Amino acid sequence: MKNKIWICGGLLLIAAALCLTLYNFWDEKRAGDSAEKLLLQYQELQSGDSDSELEDSSDSEMPALKIDDSLYIGVLEIPPLGITLPVMKEWSYAGLKEAPCRYQGFVSQNDMIIAGHNYCFHFGGLHELEAGDAVIFTDVEDNQFAYQVAEVICLEGSDAEKMEAGDWDLTLFTCTTDGKSRVTVRCIRVE
Repeated sequence: MKNKIWICGGLLLIAAALCLTLYNFWDEKRAGDSAEKLLLQYQELQSGDSDSELEDSSDSEMPALKIDDSLYIGVLEIPPLGITLPVMKEWSYAGLKEAPCRYQGFVSQNDMIIAGHNYCFHFGGLHELEAGDAVIFTDVEDNQFAYQVAEVICLEGSDAEKMEAGDWDLTLFTCTTDGKSRVTVRCIRVE
């Protein structure tokens, strides 16, 4: 009888792990589909195929386009990873499930920090970047800012001071798969 209980318990744990794995795959796929849809909507608005205009903003440093109920400040391209993603103006946990978000700073002040989920369709490949790799941010006014990766480091998950420290023109970060640390990519602007 005792063996049957252990076997049933083990089977339940395996089933729970399988369900969690399937949910994670589904959530990554959903996030990728959402970002792709948002990027298409963003590009449509940018191309003038719509009557949309830039959102009035109390923050003149970061004009934004409104898509659904969220504001987007531009598009981030990371050619070595093959990703192009819209960037939300404000950081939130809910926002990260849709697209990368501006954590703080401004592109015009060369101190912008962008957070993204570690979904494979978002920032999951940041750890693969190397010094010299290209990163491009294009704002909603079609101004393009080119960057070069200077370093890829791993910071403690709760160390916001180190995340914000330094004289970096652009910082990208995401969680490691265990959620304890942050893969952090420091970039310098190139002309």
